[in-house]
Amino acid sequence: MRTDLFDFDLPNDRIALRPAVPRDSSRLLVVRPGEKPELDDRGIRDLPDLLEPGDALVVNDTKVIPARLVGRRLGGNEPKIEATLTRRVDGSRWLALVKPAKRLGLGDTVRFGEEGRVCLLGQLDATVEAKGEGGEVTLSFAWHGAVLDQAIDETGEIPLPPYIAGKRAPDAQDRTDYQTLFAQHEGSVAAPTAGLHFTDELLAQLKARRISVHPVTLHVGPGTFLPVKAEDTSGHQMQPEWGSVSPATAAALNAVRARGGRIVAVGSTALRLIESATGSDGSIQSYTGETSLFIAPGYRFRAVDMMVTNFHLPKSTLFMLVSAFSGLDVMKRAYAHAIGSGYRFYSYGDACLLHRAQR
Repeated sequence: MRTDLFDFDLPNDRIALRPAVPRDSSRLLVVRPGEKPELDDRGIRDLPDLLEPGDALVVNDTKVIPARLVGRRLGGNEPKIEATLTRRVDGSRWLALVKPAKRLGLGDTVRFGEEGRVCLLGQLDATVEAKGEGGEVTLSFAWHGAVLDQAIDETGEIPLPPYIAGKRAPDAQDRTDYQTLFAQHEGSVAAPTAGLHFTDELLAQLKARRISVHPVTLHVGPGTFLPVKAEDTSGHQMQPEWGSVSPATAAALNAVRARGGRIVAVGSTALRLIESATGSDGSIQSYTGETSLFIAPGYRFRAVDMMVTNFHLPKSTLFMLVSAFSGLDVMKRAYAHAIGSGYRFYSYGDACLLHRAQR
């Protein structure tokens, strides 16, 4: 499909710069394709009543690392360098997106975080080991393993999405705000933001209604922010991201489906991972490895029945995914309603509860 079919106008003041307080006070737009009413204005606290006993939520338990590092290249005029770590290679090496990449050459040393406390030196040095396309480099750090992890934690900043970071700098509050209640396993450069709406109180209400919650892990990469540059969706390639579905989670979800319950993905990352782990017969398998699944209209969903998700960027892979799930025309009406009704958009914004369109 043409990429421009997924474009829409969004007023700048609809972009949320801070999350709702408390988290479960966010608004929730329920979208039911083919039903009356098609759109229903609710709140995230209504979620237990909008689901049925025996349904199952799938949540992403990845944890965002403070992956944004700011420093300078040593030698010469020592220009400022910004790096966003994207994927760990081994104990001391990371792939990173750097700006400006043209100011770095093979063998250059970049010094990050002079104000830190790393080993009392306050400095974190890395050598440029390789350069790829689009500003990607391989950084070989002077530290290794747990010491490097501590250094990154002390030196780095939370990598807020560009549409927030372009309006304000990250601060200490983002270290809490940009992590979900489920965050356990470090590795993401972006939060699975649908999970940001959940609180202990909301989980207790879901449990009381006999709605189960099951974790999976997908480490979100920077590709989630990248625009689709191809003129047609068939020309876009997703960047691979590492994920894992445990045997226990796979077995529990298969049992839910066998009993007639519905699988509700909390976020696009959980949905993409579960769909990657599902066979053609609809059986969910344990899964460990990379996925680059790109979901656009025409995709046939095999496992997920409903999803909770935030409001997404125009012409993004995320808006294409929700359009595949509930229908492009339906989602355009839903987004027009949300804009007109004052819903808050993007990572710190409000949420939707989407029902899957029937074929």
